[in-house]
Amino acid sequence: MTTQRTVSFPSQDLLDAVGELPANLKPVIWDLETDPDSPLEDIDITIFPYMADSAVLTNIRKAPNVSVIQTQTTGYDGIVDLIGDRAKIHTAAGVHAAATAEIALGLAIASLRGFPGAVRDQLEGSWNSQRWPGLADRTVGLIGVGGIGEEIRKRLDPFEVNLLRFGSSARVDEHGEIFSIKQLNQYAEQIEVLILIVPLTATTHHLVDAELMAKLPDGATIVNVARGPVVDTDALVAEVTSGRLNVASDVFDPEPLPADHPLWTCPNALITPHNGGNTEAFFPRMVKLLKRQLQAWSEGQDAENLVHTP
Repeated sequence: MTTQRTVSFPSQDLLDAVGELPANLKPVIWDLETDPDSPLEDIDITIFPYMADSAVLTNIRKAPNVSVIQTQTTGYDGIVDLIGDRAKIHTAAGVHAAATAEIALGLAIASLRGFPGAVRDQLEGSWNSQRWPGLADRTVGLIGVGGIGEEIRKRLDPFEVNLLRFGSSARVDEHGEIFSIKQLNQYAEQIEVLILIVPLTATTHHLVDAELMAKLPDGATIVNVARGPVVDTDALVAEVTSGRLNVASDVFDPEPLPADHPLWTCPNALITPHNGGNTEAFFPRMVKLLKRQLQAWSEGQDAENLVHTP
């Protein structure tokens, strides 16, 4: 006999797209802000809303019997602290890989080819032709070699860069050498474009600090599509406002970036508002993942992307 379980969806649209659930799974709508139609005590599995703020997510505590959490994000920093030992956590790893790799390259190319300045010139009707570094022949340091890091690597390949990859440990894979992140300072003076796609952990918090930035060559560009606190914001502001380094970033510390933050007015800063995975590819890919997850849960099995077990 199969166990009956109640699954909360954050929106009717997501439930409609997933379609009919296995017979032993009962769906309810709960956005973690308003009360669902069913008692919160009945919910066994909760699908978090996409990019909800921490205040909303704390409402998971109102559902005391939730034993499985499914995020719609790849990162899960802060969620383990929130959930503790009461539930398993599954992420949406893979869902955002293509889109995040896309914005990483987009930010790098836009910065290295002067697109922000071109947009400002267009607003003034100013024809301002000049030479920019470009991406070809640059030495790129890719920090993070997981799923998204691999997608970035694949997209960098046609651009004829000198790629240095850094992971949690030094090793060799089918694409060549991977250096340890501990070796980053050793190679920093060579890196003209630093692309960050590591999870936020105690080890990676302020990984890019004042010491590391000081070793990057003049004119280097920092591209952050990881999490804001991977970079020391105060040190970043000092280097960018001085004009020595450039930044092209989708994530910041804090977020949202305050309206009076000095980075907004720096001509060598390109800012996007944490849009890395937020493309039209996201929803159908999330639906495909959820269909697989729901089937596994209905069979009493662990689903994909299990990152935390009580």
